[in-house]
Amino acid sequence: MTLEQILQACKKFKIREKRVISDEYCELVIFNDELEEWSAVLSGILGSAQKPRGVEPTQGDLDLTRASGGIRIEQTLFRKEIGNLTVIAKFWPWDDDAHATLKMALLSS
Repeated sequence: MTLEQILQACKKFKIREKRVISDEYCELVIFNDELEEWSAVLSGILGSAQKPRGVEPTQGDLDLTRASGGIRIEQTLFRKEIGNLTVIAKFWPWDDDAHATLKMALLSS
């Protein structure tokens, strides 16, 4: 599973801004009116959220996400191990309630 394959599965959704797209890291600004649909696609690929929104992150969550900005209680974290790689995806809601940042990373296990 590559980040590009995940993005292809989400190509029907609107993207406000493509900040970074590389083989190992992706950062997009998306619209909250499609957040449930984004979550459904990511759940289908990566499994249920490891840390749902509103749940305090564990030390393991913090360690896993440190290189990509960490994880806070209002954010959502997905994770899937594939061979010797780990794919993570995080939703960072904005204060405007209209947007969220989606950060995805491909990490070596």
